[in-house]
Amino acid sequence: MKNLISQLLATAVDTLKHEGVLPADITPNIQVETARDKTHGDFASNLAMMLAKPAKMKPRDLADKIVAALPAHQAVANVNIAGPGFINFFQDSAWLAAQLQSALNDPQLNARAAGEAQRVVVDYSSPNLAKEMHVGHLRSSIIGDAVARVLEFLGHTVIRQNHVGDWGTQFGMLLAYMEENPVDAEAELGDLENFYRQAKKRFDESDDFANRARERVVQLQAGDPQCLALWNRFNQISLGHCQAVYDRLGVSLTQADVRGESAYNDQLAGIVSDLRSAGLLTESEGAQCVFLDEFKNSEDKPLPVIVQKAGGGYLYATTDLAAMRYRHEQLHADRVLYFVDQRQALHFQQVFAVARKAGFVPADMQLEHMGFGTMNGADGRPFKTRDGGTVKLTDLLDEAEQRAHTLVAEKNPELSAAELREIARAVGIGAVKYADLSKHRSSDYSFNFDLMLRFDGNTAPYLMYAYTRVASVFRKLERPMTQLDDLAPLVLEAPAEVELGAHLAQFGNTLNYVAREGTPHVLCHYLYELADRFSGFYEQCPILAADNQAQRDSRLRLAALTGRTLQQGLNLLGITTLERM
Repeated sequence: MKNLISQLLATAVDTLKHEGVLPADITPNIQVETARDKTHGDFASNLAMMLAKPAKMKPRDLADKIVAALPAHQAVANVNIAGPGFINFFQDSAWLAAQLQSALNDPQLNARAAGEAQRVVVDYSSPNLAKEMHVGHLRSSIIGDAVARVLEFLGHTVIRQNHVGDWGTQFGMLLAYMEENPVDAEAELGDLENFYRQAKKRFDESDDFANRARERVVQLQAGDPQCLALWNRFNQISLGHCQAVYDRLGVSLTQADVRGESAYNDQLAGIVSDLRSAGLLTESEGAQCVFLDEFKNSEDKPLPVIVQKAGGGYLYATTDLAAMRYRHEQLHADRVLYFVDQRQALHFQQVFAVARKAGFVPADMQLEHMGFGTMNGADGRPFKTRDGGTVKLTDLLDEAEQRAHTLVAEKNPELSAAELREIARAVGIGAVKYADLSKHRSSDYSFNFDLMLRFDGNTAPYLMYAYTRVASVFRKLERPMTQLDDLAPLVLEAPAEVELGAHLAQFGNTLNYVAREGTPHVLCHYLYELADRFSGFYEQCPILAADNQAQRDSRLRLAALTGRTLQQGLNLLGITTLERM
């Protein structure tokens, strides 16, 4: 509806430009907002106040002319002017009911990409295979996955890429340790964190071991068969650990999506050579660097993008440039989204600029760093164990499920053990994910089990319970939520029905915003408001005890669309819904 009103206002502006009321060269940024006070309208625009100065008119007088120039449309029941010049729009309830019925008939709930469908590479999770996944990998994994799901649902072609850290100096240390422990290594790899600690301990204590580790790095990079065999064995076990976490989290990454740093190793010398051919390289203290005037330090000197160290080694920037070229030439991406810590913002700004200047990617290929903040403990500092160590992601999820198990068991002592485990798993994992996803990704947030497991407020349990309330209505009727053909038409009469319906109609717009901005918290907020509006509707508009059959059928249709929208929205966030809790 906002898009429609924006189009109507744009037509009115063109008319007034043609009439000479507005300057011909003006191109306003038309904004339409959902009205807070529904007595004034459903939507409002401050366009008249924005254009009053260039039009040399009072805002309210210009608003009169804009309203007079608006084309008629069946979606708009009435338009009025309020205050200093706000233009308020009242939505036609019959038109809205028709849109909702159309959404009910559509498996996609009338949600489609706003523009042309694109090929979108989504780079997310990217753990270091030398260690087990820890809480620092949670945000990249679940935020990236939610956006990938939304893009895919809207009709874009999504190519997931897990750019794992599977190359570099630490692997020489691990290979040397595997050689020393050929019998026990397989068993010890069951605990990657301990395996890494033991290897690091040997590296720090023994010069002989450290030298052998460095030799293994050189041999690995040279393609030594024995080193590659050990490296492959380690990676497969490590990737198995990652996949188990993804499956438990409900993250849609698979091993087929893995394309780690090692995949680009053979291309790195060529990247440096091509940068040299493009006249972009400068040697600085033996290292090969690209200096760009748009990136300077506090002393107004250009900052280097180092692509080859003095000793000949390559860096993250070199690998990232190779990955960008691959994503253009091989994956034919229109858009690439990087879900990486906000602290890497400068790095990505620099490598994006270098990639464009070198011609590794075309000017119209969108490269976007979707940065995120840190996950902190209650003290506001990065989340750690009590002894200051890194929190394993599996341990965090174990505790979430256990806490959810205790909570659900207290509320529903009659549940069977199997059903209790299923609900506890869905609630525990869903609560952890939603607590993160409901915050703006660029913000730091404090992790708090007590808040995220509450059954009221903006939490996963609240939304999951809202869905079960809808499901219970249809369960009482012994009717599937999708079986609606024999029901009377949907009609919006009561204010709570109109308010719920108007919110349901915004689902597609919400998803397109999330896809454009990479902000799942907007979808979380939409679902929370949807659950809140359904609660008001449920209390004010009896469904099964409606005044007549036609009213009951209409409200069943509205409830069904709410249930399907809640379920689809939570699914796009990677959260499982339950039929009962």
